[in-house]
Amino acid sequence: MQLKLKNPVVFLDLETTGIDIVKDRIVEIALLKVHLDGTEEELLQRVNPEIPISSEATRIHGITNEDVAGEPTFKEVAKKMARFIEGCDLAGFNSNRFDIPLLAEEFLRADVDIDMKKRKFIDVQAIFHKMEKRTLAAAYLFYCKKPLIDAHSALADTKATYEVLQAQLDTYKGVEYEDNHGKTSIPIKNDVEKLSEFSAYDRNVDFVGRIVYNDKGVEVFNFGKNKGIPVEKVLEEQPGYFGWIMNSEFPLYTKKVLTQIKLRMMEK
Repeated sequence: MQLKLKNPVVFLDLETTGIDIVKDRIVEIALLKVHLDGTEEELLQRVNPEIPISSEATRIHGITNEDVAGEPTFKEVAKKMARFIEGCDLAGFNSNRFDIPLLAEEFLRADVDIDMKKRKFIDVQAIFHKMEKRTLAAAYLFYCKKPLIDAHSALADTKATYEVLQAQLDTYKGVEYEDNHGKTSIPIKNDVEKLSEFSAYDRNVDFVGRIVYNDKGVEVFNFGKNKGIPVEKVLEEQPGYFGWIMNSEFPLYTKKVLTQIKLRMMEK
């Protein structure tokens, strides 16, 4: 089933120095833009992360420190990347939990402020896990009926992710999904907004879920001693908590969101 689009969608996959969103860096980024007319545009870029690539990461993606030593830094290519995804929704495999948060961190470190609020995010892994609960290679074999060649190659994984989503639209057309609360709905609709809603794990305010919306739509902390407590209430009653987060190893995007809430409080 061809994906129905209101905006172009960029499928992305990152190869990185490790799996820590705050500390690790991108070493390769693959972007596949699907335009409204169905035409595709690719961008593949290796990046010098300016920190060592862990041996564990190299074993997975095969990229060594020597391979990226002569490549540009992310800051040098950030504006090119921003232009490529401008006006686009984003999709990937495990992208809501890893690729998009890490990419947002890299943009902020490069002083390129990308507005993510109006974008829709489709996480193909979330759809797959909710319906089949497996991996990308298994998803590709299950939905596309062929083995995934060159798994963990960024471009191969990116193209496979796009193919899997198209196949998911065909596979689950009209199929009802039962969630953890016993409610049923028709989850897979050929609509980016509906796919984005279905592939979201939580109602995150930031990308990594340190701040989330509660059932009333209020921003609350989702960790530590203040879990479940409205952010504004904590900032008002515990003024030092803001400084503690800003000076600790939280993602830059989480700090940005918290700062926006604090500034909003000051304007009241």
